[in-house]
Amino acid sequence: MSASRLQGILSTTFGHSALFPLQQRIVERVMAGGDAFVVMPTGSGKSLCYQLPALALDRPGVTLVFSPLIALMEDQVSTLKRKGVRAEYINSTLKRAERERRYEALGNGEYDLIYATPERMHKPEFVAALERVAGGVKLLAIDEAHCIAKWGHDFRPAYQKVGLFREALGTPPTIALTATATPVVRDDVWRTLDATPETMPLFASGIDRPNLELTVADTWDDDAKVAEIRRVMDERPGTGIVYFSLIKHLEDFAARFRREGVPGELLVYHGMLDPKSKKRIYDRFITARAEERLVLFATNAFGMGVDKSDIRFIVHAELPGSVEAYYQEVGRAGRDGDPSTCALLYCEDDIALQQQFVEWMNPGARLLYDAAALLAEHDRDGLDVDVDELRTLLTGRNRGDRRTEAVLIALEGLGVIEPSSVPGRYRFARPLADGDIDAEALADKRQRDLGRLLDMVRLVRADDIRAFLLEYFDLAPT
Repeated sequence: MSASRLQGILSTTFGHSALFPLQQRIVERVMAGGDAFVVMPTGSGKSLCYQLPALALDRPGVTLVFSPLIALMEDQVSTLKRKGVRAEYINSTLKRAERERRYEALGNGEYDLIYATPERMHKPEFVAALERVAGGVKLLAIDEAHCIAKWGHDFRPAYQKVGLFREALGTPPTIALTATATPVVRDDVWRTLDATPETMPLFASGIDRPNLELTVADTWDDDAKVAEIRRVMDERPGTGIVYFSLIKHLEDFAARFRREGVPGELLVYHGMLDPKSKKRIYDRFITARAEERLVLFATNAFGMGVDKSDIRFIVHAELPGSVEAYYQEVGRAGRDGDPSTCALLYCEDDIALQQQFVEWMNPGARLLYDAAALLAEHDRDGLDVDVDELRTLLTGRNRGDRRTEAVLIALEGLGVIEPSSVPGRYRFARPLADGDIDAEALADKRQRDLGRLLDMVRLVRADDIRAFLLEYFDLAPT
């Protein structure tokens, strides 16, 4: 394709006059049929590195995008459609008739980009639809590629099979993208994709963001945390996010700030909100002007895919669970290049909370077997379950015990269960097979998660946070 036609698509469809130098190199590599491993901060234009080639590649076929987050893929597809791009997603939220309609359209070549969760590659009807596409998959994009790595902070079991799936597709040109990847995670991604730094070169923008002021403040109680949050809000007027680990703590702090007063507007966002409320709050946050002084109290349910360049501060009111999570969240501040503050409020009590999260997110093999058996029994009775019903059966009525959520995630990743037609409910799909559950691997993951928490404590105690991050990620610009 000529440079003028590529430039035309960039300008007309995406509204950009030029690519950044690193984006230009990545796009040129992909357009030439090469693979690329992209590590760039959130909000720096990673998606354009595959969306532009998807439209510009002068050969038949579809671009397949694997994304682990349903909300994010739906948002990206909606944005592409508004630009006139033939994009669609297929995931478990769709009713069967709509999924089948989209499979048919996919096989008929009606899409330029098709988004799916990695679990979809195990569905025969999805594979069959891809096989009917004239030209097949011409480009494979693996978003949030750190989910591939069992050493990563967001490990997704289904991603471990993406290398085999890529081979079954005929090894199309592949671009793997993430905002965070330590050296061991990068090695695991290359191994899983049967690639090397030579065959899939690394394109990295580095991790140093000079405009971000990274600070840690020791706080001994809630009063000290409130004082620090107010200090940051006063020093950085504009839009900001205050992150909490627990919804209860978030709501308690929000209620206190509302009683005592806050300059501007205060919103609350967490995973238990209904979809309409989430969208309303997201839209309000994105469109807020600096002079409105809007602050969002949120859990980590908010942030992935947020497209706002002028966030002036990020406060972690509670200790994040890993250095990767911390870096990903502070990376949402100051994307316009202007000075922004990232304050971490450290209280030793928060370590115990994160240790509890590690235990919740690492259920033992026995609990997984028990859950699978219960779900199979419900299936024989024609029933599906939601998380609260399964929690009652597994661990009693204690809603504070979050192991059941992790059990559902693990079993869905194995393909043992799948979402039913009713949002939030799951149905039995297949029995556990020999080798599905590796007790030793589960124990290793728990130790890795505890190790990541220890690394987070080391960051808190580091003399220089920026230097610590540079050493931790060992990622120089390429």
